[in-house]
Amino acid sequence: MQITKKINDALNVQIQEELNSAYIYLAMQAKTETFNLPGISKWLNLQFQEEIHHAMKIFNFINERNGEAQLLPIPQPKATWKNAKEIFEAAYKHEQHITSCIHKLVDLARKEGDHATENMLQWFVSEQVEEETNTSTVLEQIKMAGDNKGALMMLDYGLGKRKGE
Repeated sequence: MQITKKINDALNVQIQEELNSAYIYLAMQAKTETFNLPGISKWLNLQFQEEIHHAMKIFNFINERNGEAQLLPIPQPKATWKNAKEIFEAAYKHEQHITSCIHKLVDLARKEGDHATENMLQWFVSEQVEEETNTSTVLEQIKMAGDNKGALMMLDYGLGKRKGE
């Protein structure tokens, strides 16, 4: 069954959101490089790669359903964060935004009776629980470290141990 234009268009917007997420995480990585936080930088790079994977998952789904994947423009990300705390506050807020986008897509798929799209999106629903948990956990740990540079260095070291998918 071919995907409807309404669902196709909405999924193309979500591809844009996922690529924008990747771009944001890459900008965050670039900024943490200037802070000399290689572990956080690595963590953010892996997040960048994960967001590309998310975009491709939707891109491939559209193609499997005989739709037309279109790449929409991606805005330039902010790059003026002052520290790691500001970066993870922004990351957490952004993940909450993406969760909202996914929920709206699920609602649309239900409204349109598109069971295949709804089923595919359930993976993203679960993924967003993980994304919000991961970013909020790092944010809370950065807050606990406060002005303690040793604690931040230990956190940076630990985040650098993250493995890619």
